[in-house]
Amino acid sequence: MHAAALDHLGDQRIHPTAYIHPTAIVGDDVIVGPHVQIHEFTTVRKSSVLADGALIGFNCEVTRAFVGEGSVLGHRIGINHTIIGAGVHFSASVTVAAINMCENMRRPDREVLMRVDWGLYRCGTTQFGALIGDGTQTGNNISLGPGVAVGRNCRIDSGVTLAARIVPEHSVISAPHTADAKVRGRGKVRPPL
Repeated sequence: MHAAALDHLGDQRIHPTAYIHPTAIVGDDVIVGPHVQIHEFTTVRKSSVLADGALIGFNCEVTRAFVGEGSVLGHRIGINHTIIGAGVHFSASVTVAAINMCENMRRPDREVLMRVDWGLYRCGTTQFGALIGDGTQTGNNISLGPGVAVGRNCRIDSGVTLAARIVPEHSVISAPHTADAKVRGRGKVRPPL
């Protein structure tokens, strides 16, 4: 479908109302919708689609992804093989990985699985990052994927690491260490000689 869309759009694959910073890199096979903003030092590549009003912040990498209408990818976001719904807001330093650890990371050989109530769901592919539902919001320093599906209107708090899981809509995901951080003394520190 992506190839057919590119053929149909021809030279208009980047809408004239889109803003692309001069330091951004946009691949020849990327579709950029109306009113999209792509900021400094960002790369969008490999058949990605940015829908109407999507905002891609500073120093992001978007690979084989769909970013829905009005969604915001803050700064230092990396997404791969991911579908992001409408009105999603990712804060800084969110990463979505799309492959499982394997001997040769250039040639992934393990199928991505998701945990569901009735067992495991086989994705049928070795590369799948995440499906993020409409209206989802995140904090910063978050790692997702491979194999994450997050329902609509969820909140993912800072510091969360999540893989191979389906999260129901209207959920809040928190990392236990965020709320329960303990601070203790390092002991006696010797002065330098």
